[in-house]
Amino acid sequence: MDGHTRAASDAAAGRTPLLLHACCGPCSLEPVKYLRQEGFEPTICWSNPNIQPIREHDRRLAVLVAWARDVAHVDVIVAADDRDAWEKGVAPKGLDRERRCRACYAVRLAESCRVARERGFRFVSTTLAVSPYQLFDACHDELVSLAAAYGITPVWRDFRPHYPESVDDSRALGMYRQNYCGCRFSAAEAALERHEARDWRKAAKAARREGRELPPRPEYLPG
Repeated sequence: MDGHTRAASDAAAGRTPLLLHACCGPCSLEPVKYLRQEGFEPTICWSNPNIQPIREHDRRLAVLVAWARDVAHVDVIVAADDRDAWEKGVAPKGLDRERRCRACYAVRLAESCRVARERGFRFVSTTLAVSPYQLFDACHDELVSLAAAYGITPVWRDFRPHYPESVDDSRALGMYRQNYCGCRFSAAEAALERHEARDWRKAAKAARREGRELPPRPEYLPG
């Protein structure tokens, strides 16, 4: 079913069509559920040229497509993944996370907004608003700005309170859960944070055993 046919079908059923940029399957669960409760009917748009290596990209896409088809009954549009644009516009920012992630959001959300306008959607949103590890405000700014440029309405929701729910639900479904955002820089940062978290847990365990004050907890460490 193409976007125009889907839009007509959803309008007839009293739902409002919305194009939902998705970063992966697990992060799509709660946005689809809660957007439907609001009266939207999402169609997922996949555009993630940041995900490396290619086998990781393909694995995440396959998980998303299988869940959308077999469980959620959501259409998926596989849009352009312009890796050359990502390498030119995002990769040079390297480990400067604020600048890199903002530029990465712009590449992915611009393609989603382009698809939304091309397919006749009036509303656009993203699953990037689920993970507490994303740069929430930067992503919001990029979506709002790009949606305005393409003449469509951004639907921005803070899905972060539902992140624990998405973890539980995706595990119950047996979905593959990645341990880094997607690009090679985020993989390196995530590996470093895992090592630091492991070291902190060891130090905290020793401090408790010896009755000492716990060492400062890393800001990114949940719980």
